Amino acid sequence: RWYSEFAGIFGRDERQDPDRWAESRLAYGGVTLWETPDGTPVAMAGATPLIAGQIRVAPVYTPAPLRGRGYAGAATAEVSRAALAGGADEVLLFTDLANPTSNGLYQRIGYRPVADFADFAVYDFAK
Repeated sequence: RWYSEFAGIFGRDERQDPDRWAESRLAYGGVTLWETPDGTPVAMAGATPLIAGQIRVAPVYTPAPLRGRGYAGAATAEVSRAALAGGADEVLLFTDLANPTSNGLYQRIGYRPVADFADFAVYDFAK
């Protein structure tokens, strides 16, 4: 459910079946659920498999009613720590530059801005 919510909010590819996404991530340990002391899940942070020494953290999500309590930061820090402990030379993530909350959080836990990226759609109008 959280992956679907994340995809809807951030314009990710909603064609990917959320159950298949979860199964694939769970198969290699690519998703961490952050829980309160009573075991209630409150945030998630995913990670890609290790490729060429890099792991990308994504997605990071906390349901709206639970935001502002540090859950996403804790989950992101843990996934990042585990990636480095597991052999990653670099751990990276993409963030929305217009979101000062996430940008500040990521810098507080050790990330630094490196480059800006843009997505472009290319169409073949000849068809």
